This record gives sequence, C-alpha cells and structure tokens, in this order.
Amino acid sequence: MSASRRSGTTDELGPDESGPGREGSDGSDLLAALLDGMDAALCAFDAHGTVTHWNREAERILGWSAREAVGRAGFAGWAVRSADAEEVEARLLSAMDAPGRQVNEFALLTKDGGRVLVRTQSAAVPGPDGKPAGVYCAFSEVHAQIDLERSIALSEALLDDASWGVVLVDADLRPAVVNTHAARALGTGRTAVLGRPLGELLAQGAEELESALAHVLAEGAPPAPAELWVSVRTPEGERRRCWRSGFVRLASPLAEEPVPLGVGWLFQDVTEARQGEQEASLLRFRAQQLHRAARAAAECEDPAEAATVHLDFALAGFADHALIDRVAECPEGAGTVRLVRIAATPSGAPGPSRLDGRAGLPVRYGESHPAVQCVERAGSVRAGAGALSAEDARVWALGRQWPEDAVYALCTVLRSRGRTLGAVTFLRGAGRHAFERSDAMYAEDVAVRIAAALDLASLVPPEH
Repeated sequence: MSASRRSGTTDELGPDESGPGREGSDGSDLLAALLDGMDAALCAFDAHGTVTHWNREAERILGWSAREAVGRAGFAGWAVRSADAEEVEARLLSAMDAPGRQVNEFALLTKDGGRVLVRTQSAAVPGPDGKPAGVYCAFSEVHAQIDLERSIALSEALLDDASWGVVLVDADLRPAVVNTHAARALGTGRTAVLGRPLGELLAQGAEELESALAHVLAEGAPPAPAELWVSVRTPEGERRRCWRSGFVRLASPLAEEPVPLGVGWLFQDVTEARQGEQEASLLRFRAQQLHRAARAAAECEDPAEAATVHLDFALAGFADHALIDRVAECPEGAGTVRLVRIAATPSGAPGPSRLDGRAGLPVRYGESHPAVQCVERAGSVRAGAGALSAEDARVWALGRQWPEDAVYALCTVLRSRGRTLGAVTFLRGAGRHAFERSDAMYAEDVAVRIAAALDLASLVPPEH
C-alpha cells in the first residue's frame, strides 16, 4: 500500500497534524487508491532524501513493501548498492533544482538480492511556499518501457511510412485511421476517408470486405491472408484491383474482458502479380487445347470433320458459340463477298459442331457484317452489342444471323496457301466480358488449323 498517514508512517506534516487544506482520511484514502492503481512504480522523497511514498507497483518490481521502504534515508544499502548510492541519490535529488522532468536509468536491487534495470522520470514536488519540498520518481523496468516505446514506434511507422496499406476500422466498420499508402490506394485523402461507409469508397467488393471485417470482429483474426478483388473509384474511372489482406482484431488492454475496438486491416496491391498468373494459366490451358485438338484431328479421316474438331476444342472456356463460313463461288466480276455456313455449334443444348452447307446457299449477311468485313480485310474483326437493353441485344444478334443470346463477337479470317477461304466466328453471351487482343491472337491460331483442314478437304476427291 502507499505510504500515507493511514500506514502509520510520518511525512512532512507529522503523524497527527492536519495542516491547512488537509482533506482528512477521505483525502488520504483517495491518494492511496490513486497511487496503488498506477501502472508505473512510484516513490517520493522529501528534501532530505527520505522516502515518503511507495506504491504497489514499486513493491511488485523490487519486492520491498511500503512499510519496509517508507522512512528510509535514500536507497543506500537496500535498493541500491552502497557504491552507487551517492550517485543515484544525487541524480534523483537534482530534480529539485531542474525545470521539468529528468529521465535516468539505474540498476536497483530487489529484496531477494537481484538487480533490475529501471528507467526513471523524476521531478520536483513544490511545497506550500512554492519552493521544492521533495522529489517524486516514477519508474518502470527498462525492458517494459522499451517494449512500450517499440509498440508506439511501430504504430507510428505503420500509420505513416509503411509500404502497404493500413486501415483501422471501428466497430461500425468505418475507417477510423488510414495511412498514406491506403489513402492513395483508395484514391482519396487520409481525412476524406474517415467515418465513411466502405460502400462509398469501393464500387465493387465492399460487401465482401465488410463481411470479412465483421467475421474478424466476431471470431478473431483468420489464420492466413485473404485476397479480395475490388473496384476503386478514381477520377479516370473504376479500377479493378486485387488486395492481399490481413486482419487483426483490436481489443482494449484496459478492460478486464476483451472489448473489441475494431479491426486492423493491412493490405498490399498484388493486382499485377495475380493478373500475370491468370494470363500464364490461360496461356497454358489454350496451348494444351491446341495440342489436344491437333492430336484428335489427326485421327479424322474427313478433313472437314477435323475442322470441326479444332472448333470444338477451341470453344472450351473461350466462347459460347462458334461457326465457320466459307467463301462461296462468285460469278466473274461480282464484287460482293458471299459466305456459306458450313459448320456451327448447336444454339440450344451443348454438343459437338455440325457440318452443314451442302446446298451451298449463301447466308444473308449485309455488307457491314463483321464476317464480311473480316474476309475483305483478311484480318480479325471484333463486334459487340454495347449498352443495348436485353431485347435490343437479342434483335442485334438475330439480325446478324447469330444465336439470340450472343452479345460479343470475334471474326477471324481463314487463309491457306495464300488464299482466303472464309471466316470463323466466336460468340460470347452476356455472362462473359468482351473479346480482347489476346483472345484475337488465340482465335487466329485456331483459324490457321481450321483453314488447313478445309483446304485439305477441297483437295481430297469426293470418293475419298
């Protein structure tokens, strides 16, 4: 317990004096409770160096009780080695003549004879006349103080200089603290983010992120980082990003039971790495499909059947529908390209492509049809329904002689031996994204194989 009048020890006023302004036993009880409730060890000395106060934390660190410590003249012979006592007392009492607080480190002795390195903060205690009447000294073990300083330094570094995003989210799942990196990733300033719902900061992915944060609040930190795909609003438009995220639950260290204060969310942008992995995986899959198609086509006796084999293998994971149009024989001088559909995937239930076009009737394509433009340019042509409504997109597809659920199209020319044989068209529905340049390159690889098979079919006599 703290040294005070109730412990039977004497201080500046003596054992029974009340003195001016003395609050009596209630004030002593309050002072004792405050001193004993402190997290730091505290002792005090009068102007002559006699110990006047000693709290429970000081007893815990050094082992000396308040009854054993209060009233002793300095630390010599019990809390400090005799050889060091004079220097220690001089440095502590020098605080009476110095402004503010002084910080020192001493090696103190415990009751059982051990040594503890402590860091002290000492300052003068003014008397009624305003002159220094003593010194108070708050101290803690150096390793505990260093741990605290490291924790504070780590927090400040994370929230200022970290090379990954750090966001402290409160119990309402709203950002309370955001570091510079995270604010930059969210496309706004540090103060502009605070207190706003995540749905206002992210165009897509806010629900998944809020679900993860709620789970951490309820269950604790997950065992491994999670990768979340989000869309961030920027002045240039929405950006699709992949954030590798770690979560920790924040609880108050001052409560007897853990009280969640929120969640610490740390993340890194791994978009480029993940996109590179996805592209590499897609390239491997497409290369395997081309290899399998070549092996299967080699077993076909009919070259035209081999062309449909290449078409079916290319369709997997690439498009929803596909069809092959061959250039029809045109009269001399005719300038319009006419195409005959010779193979197509079924537009209803899934199944292998079917050969057709034996009648040789041209498909009703207009001059601006993507397949016609593809043949005329001898290159690839992409087309899409754009922002049309579902019904208008259906009309758009049917008007081009495609299945009604087609929304995106990629037409690639079929060429063999320096001649244009026709075009192959790949179609995607609304559930997929539009064709990109990498898709066109893959379609051109498939078209080379289909064109070779069709060219071979034209060279093989009908009886074979």
